[in-house]
Amino acid sequence: MARILNLLLLVLFPVAWFAPLLRAGLLPLFGLSEISVISGLQSLWGSDVFLALLVTFFALFAPYVKTLGLALVQFHLLDRRALPVLTVLGKLAMADIFLIALYIVLAKGIGLGTVEVAWGLYLFTGCILASLGLSLAEKRQRLSGKKNGDDTASPPLSVS
Repeated sequence: MARILNLLLLVLFPVAWFAPLLRAGLLPLFGLSEISVISGLQSLWGSDVFLALLVTFFALFAPYVKTLGLALVQFHLLDRRALPVLTVLGKLAMADIFLIALYIVLAKGIGLGTVEVAWGLYLFTGCILASLGLSLAEKRQRLSGKKNGDDTASPPLSVS
């Protein structure tokens, strides 16, 4: 079941990147612009390349590489010793959710514009949390295997 959920995340992450995270506008009368991870990145590339690189890493590469790595571990194509690195990547992806939440709180607190949370924020957050939960379950399974004397680490791949 965990394998299927993890593979599903490989499909859902790209959907979440293009889904509207929030709707923002200067005044409620003028309508709201939908902002997605990708549209936000497009705006950042024009104004702040360093920040765009950071957000690209946290929002796109960290969660996707972590999910892909976990799938490789689950199908015994990557050694289980990679799990701590994958867990760190999952935590870095959570930093992106924190930043989005911070932006929403700041925008609403200032009161200059209107910010509404859209369905994509829930999807993106759910993908990050599901990925983090799957990696914790995989780590727990690895630890329980060691306690029982079962070495569940996959053998290293031979290159031929």
